[in-house]
Amino acid sequence: MPLRATLVRVSSRTRIRLIVGAVALAAAGVAVGATLMGRGDDAPEAAKPEQRGAPGLELSVVLRTDREAKGLRAAERTYDRGNRAAAKDQFDALLTSDPESVEAAVGAAISGWPEQTLFRLRQLAAEFPKSALVHLHLGLALYASGDDTAAAAEWRNALEVEPDTPSALRAEDLLHPNMAPGRPFFYPSFAPTLDLAKDSPAAQLTALRRQAMRGGVRDNLLYGVALQRIGRPVSARVAFARALELDGMSLDARVADAVGRFEKDAPAEAFSRLGPLAQANPRSPLVRFHLGLLLLWIRDVENARTQLQKAADADRHGFYGREARVLLSRLEVIGT
Repeated sequence: MPLRATLVRVSSRTRIRLIVGAVALAAAGVAVGATLMGRGDDAPEAAKPEQRGAPGLELSVVLRTDREAKGLRAAERTYDRGNRAAAKDQFDALLTSDPESVEAAVGAAISGWPEQTLFRLRQLAAEFPKSALVHLHLGLALYASGDDTAAAAEWRNALEVEPDTPSALRAEDLLHPNMAPGRPFFYPSFAPTLDLAKDSPAAQLTALRRQAMRGGVRDNLLYGVALQRIGRPVSARVAFARALELDGMSLDARVADAVGRFEKDAPAEAFSRLGPLAQANPRSPLVRFHLGLLLLWIRDVENARTQLQKAADADRHGFYGREARVLLSRLEVIGT
């Protein structure tokens, strides 16, 4: 599959507000997926190197609240606004304060584009070969310079060395530009019992982890949901598997386990579980909705419509029915 010029900025900073908001089944979190489902054959051809501009920057400093993290986020916002020189000064200052900061080093290299960017990122890749963050940005710089093959190799490296990170998920997006960004989330059929709305995302995650360690199926499912939202798909899959171990007959756990297995290189592992679940539970909006969602992710729009309509029909006044109708209406608007 040729690389496309569809390097959409879907930063982890914009994916995450409060973890509990996602756990609580925020409707917007589901519906936004429909806006990403244009026809694959309408994607633009890869831009010429001189048209690509500076590389993207996605440091994924989400849960940290320390002074350096705040500085990194501020410098990244400066870069996002297009002021690369000012961003470079900010990253250099952070790097002076902490020469061991990989995030600051990556930010300084990218914001200095094109002066020695590739040289510095290659140095970082040699020094930190297990860093998905470094491989992601080396790939972005290589892509910006016109070396698509080398860029794809670096994104593969990011996925292989540190798959349980937002950087790896972003690399996966870039390797599969004809699929929707990110991975589909699991949306449980129940609401959380913990009131975490006033807590920071880090505190929320800690509370959910503790609850999962001493709790049951639902607690582990909610912990897995939160892990998905912060870009830790491998850990989420472990939490979902733990829920399934606790109750192998739980339909929520079985669906979560299937959704958590979705990978863009091998989506069949998820579908091979969801398909039989749909046959065994033909009137389950939980199953039909998630099957439709995964089908949207791989742009099988017609079959997705079928599954979403079944979810809507089976759950006329519930969450899955409502969100299925939202997705169906948005598919109509974009004309797919």
